[in-house]
Amino acid sequence: MIYGLSSIVGRFLNYLLVPLYTYKIAATTGGYGVVTNVYAYTALLLVILTFGMETTFFYFSSQHTSQRHEVFSTSAWLVGIVSAVFVGLCVAFIHPISATLGYQNHPEYIQMMACVVALDAFQAIFFARLRLEGKAWKFAMLKLGFIVANITLNLFVFLLAPSLAANHPWIMQWFRPDHQVGYIFGINLICTAAVTLGFLPEMRSLRHGISRRLLRPMLSYTWPLLLLGIAGILNQVADKICYRFIVPGAEGEIQLGIYGACVKIAMIMAIITQAFRYAYEPFVFGGGRDPKSKQMQGAVMKYFVIFTLAAFLAVVCYIDVFKYIICQDYWEGLDAVPIVMIAEIFMGIYFNLSFWYKLNGETYWGAVISTIGCGVLLAVNFIFVPRMGYMACAWGGLAGYGTCMLLSYCIGHVRNPISYPLRSIAAYFTLAIALWGATRLMQPLPFGWRIVGGTLLMLVYAAAVAWGERDLVSKIIQKVTHKKI
Repeated sequence: MIYGLSSIVGRFLNYLLVPLYTYKIAATTGGYGVVTNVYAYTALLLVILTFGMETTFFYFSSQHTSQRHEVFSTSAWLVGIVSAVFVGLCVAFIHPISATLGYQNHPEYIQMMACVVALDAFQAIFFARLRLEGKAWKFAMLKLGFIVANITLNLFVFLLAPSLAANHPWIMQWFRPDHQVGYIFGINLICTAAVTLGFLPEMRSLRHGISRRLLRPMLSYTWPLLLLGIAGILNQVADKICYRFIVPGAEGEIQLGIYGACVKIAMIMAIITQAFRYAYEPFVFGGGRDPKSKQMQGAVMKYFVIFTLAAFLAVVCYIDVFKYIICQDYWEGLDAVPIVMIAEIFMGIYFNLSFWYKLNGETYWGAVISTIGCGVLLAVNFIFVPRMGYMACAWGGLAGYGTCMLLSYCIGHVRNPISYPLRSIAAYFTLAIALWGATRLMQPLPFGWRIVGGTLLMLVYAAAVAWGERDLVSKIIQKVTHKKI
């Protein structure tokens, strides 16, 4: 609950920045497209700089329980060294790097975000340790502290600073109204650096250095995870990275800004999946060898699908409300939202299916599967973006994650079979897609009738779930009734 709520509440608070940015940065400037593009690069770089060490840390900590401090120290030192080298190279070659990425006029964007992603990578191992040790409250406080500070500084820069600069220019000489994108990255750097201070107690464990005995097996375990992570994150951000090369110039930045803003609405699914992962990953690694684990994983898969489909329907049924998260200038991209949400569900299912090769130490399978999925995504983008624009990005993500999901299930069913309730899962998916289609038919109706209709469709889904899971519902009712008595 703490991991989940801290993640959900934190990301929800972070959503406050979406309307702030889209209402303050006009779609026609392409500024939000720059933000979307740069953050896509940082997501990819974060995976490269951590190179699977979070999962490696979990795995080796469970295998060497008496040497967890050495496992942690080795993981943190390796990530820290790689991150420091990365920042050094970025500083030394900032001008050619900026020119290659199309930001030759703003190399400071690249410098700031290079420092941010390096600090994030270093912190990732510390956050993984908090999760392993069950220090959920500290985990939550640091995550929420970053977001609160980030939001506060953004509100100051975008809402208060312009007024202060107009009325008191002598104290606001540093403020430049046309430097909005730069302030976004600068604030991120300040807040990320501040979070690092919260790990000073854990840094004492770094005195163990790098264990020579653990180094080789840890690197052998983690390198396939690096390939897996790169392919996996490319499934999420490749469209946003490639878009400016496929559609160059100001037009590409404008379209990418519209797509990036609308995708933020769909990110409620990413919030749910991330919260689920924080709690579920160490849980499975802790009991993955238990014979009952496979039965548990099958049940969890079904309830994950039920819950995420409910979130999907909540957004599509009330899209007339959710769309106000972003400025009206960006609404033309709303058709991408349902497709991106289904792609995120596929990604969550793929995550659930991925434990067979992680627990067996066969992480190379993840690299193979994700690489194939990434290839499908890139093919769809390069073929169809010139014809369909950013809608091809949404369909590319769906195709990529769908491919990963199917391949992981088929291969895992042979190498480590788990009995998943496929009929129930397929039935809930079919119902959710049909209800989504019904929302499309209601579009010509007035706003009020669309809200009423959406509510009725949600009730239909809830009733179907209650009937399909009536045994579980009955047990829950009995427990609640018994407690009251």
